[in-house]
Amino acid sequence: MLIIDSHAHIFDRVKGVIGRGAVEPQTFGKLMFGDGTIKRFMPPLAEKTAFLPEMLLEEMDYIGVDKAVLLQGPLYGDMNNYVHEAVKRWPDRFVGAAYFDPWLKDSKSTFNFLVEDMGFKIIKMELSEDCGYAGLYPGMSLNDLHIKWMWEDIESRRLVVVLDLGPIGGKAYQTDAVKEILENHPDLKMVITHLCYPPIKAQNDEQLHRLWREQVLLARRPNVYLDLASLPAHAKDEDYPYLSACKFIHKAVELVGVDKLLWGSDIPGLLTVATYSQLLDYIRKHCEFLSQSDKAKILGENALQVYNILSYK
Repeated sequence: MLIIDSHAHIFDRVKGVIGRGAVEPQTFGKLMFGDGTIKRFMPPLAEKTAFLPEMLLEEMDYIGVDKAVLLQGPLYGDMNNYVHEAVKRWPDRFVGAAYFDPWLKDSKSTFNFLVEDMGFKIIKMELSEDCGYAGLYPGMSLNDLHIKWMWEDIESRRLVVVLDLGPIGGKAYQTDAVKEILENHPDLKMVITHLCYPPIKAQNDEQLHRLWREQVLLARRPNVYLDLASLPAHAKDEDYPYLSACKFIHKAVELVGVDKLLWGSDIPGLLTVATYSQLLDYIRKHCEFLSQSDKAKILGENALQVYNILSYK
């Protein structure tokens, strides 16, 4: 069975900026945020808080993951050159997504450079308040007129945009704005991360369920998909095999079908919650409602098609 991790990260150092200010690396997997708080971001894998492509490859080889899609975000800082070099060195193992901030000055020329000169075919936008653009730009909207060109370019160039819209109820959870963008750009290919942040810890909250369901249903559109990264983190009060996470995957299958779901780990941050093998096996071994062909689609075949991975060779 082909296994593709559709949501992984690499970085040689953390140099990001989020709503709480600059993010500074500490030692042994910790980060210091702009407000002075120090938090564990990843396990103490090494003295330097970094996750090199060689480290990811070792993890992949250890559990049998064939390929990974390398995503970025403001927390890590601009890793475009670093990701680009990793993809050039291991083109059969990695596919890279560009870090892009459309609210920066000269963003259009930056976009053209990333796509035309560096050859990125995936654009990642981290929009959450904690780690993304909603924290950096209070009041931002995905329907801002001055970024309208971006949706047009992504659609016309047949790129893929990956959106992290943050937790339900946050300023970035802009389901209506995304719906309008998709209506205006029917050929736009989009992946929404983290299964739209299901309310695993509030399973009796009907309002949260309604909001989550509305966003998940966007994937009934022909070119919209959902990745499953980080679900065990939302169920971190549970032990492996995270049956509550499996329950929401089952709900998503019922709502939009297995063809719209992509497995992802969110490694290395999720290694504070589970081992890499557990992040794969809770679906591969414990989502019993999935047939073997369903699992083959979710664990690799869907990502192969969505990201057109064969064209990268």
